[in-house]
Amino acid sequence: MHIRKIVTWREEIFEELGTMPERPVVKAVGLAVIRNPFAGQPAVQDLSALFEAGAELGARLMPGLVALLGGPAVSYGKAALVGVAGEVEHGGACVHPHLGKPMRAAVGGGAALIGSVVKVGHAGATLDIPLGHKDDPWSFAHFDAVTVTLADAPRPDEILVAMAVADGGRLRNRCGDAPAR
Repeated sequence: MHIRKIVTWREEIFEELGTMPERPVVKAVGLAVIRNPFAGQPAVQDLSALFEAGAELGARLMPGLVALLGGPAVSYGKAALVGVAGEVEHGGACVHPHLGKPMRAAVGGGAALIGSVVKVGHAGATLDIPLGHKDDPWSFAHFDAVTVTLADAPRPDEILVAMAVADGGRLRNRCGDAPAR
């Protein structure tokens, strides 16, 4: 795996339209821009190199993202933006088969599926990383997203792999919880 760059950031939300929580909600994001070894090669069947890249990126980035929160992670998500010489399946290969394991290890469990999105786009395109509660897939308050963009990524032969964690849900949740199922 060839990594061109890694970007991380921490966001603290102190207020949302007059709602001020007892403590800020913190989100941490990690973005890795890697070379797509399958760019320009239509319909390659064996994408296992990207499965492993996802696992390596998760192991490398997630512990640091959780540490940036300053407390326990309660929600998380993952995403990939594939450069235009690749295909959506290349991003899926990065985020689906093996990335979840190091993500769950870093947040201390996680019984729920990890929300994800994958798309093809140009450098500077926006990518919404979905967030969901790590243990309760029906926690409406934790259905959220983090929007990211990098002006120079992904280049046509790259993949931007993204992970996000948060220590709380939306500040103005008025949707309640899921009805009894």
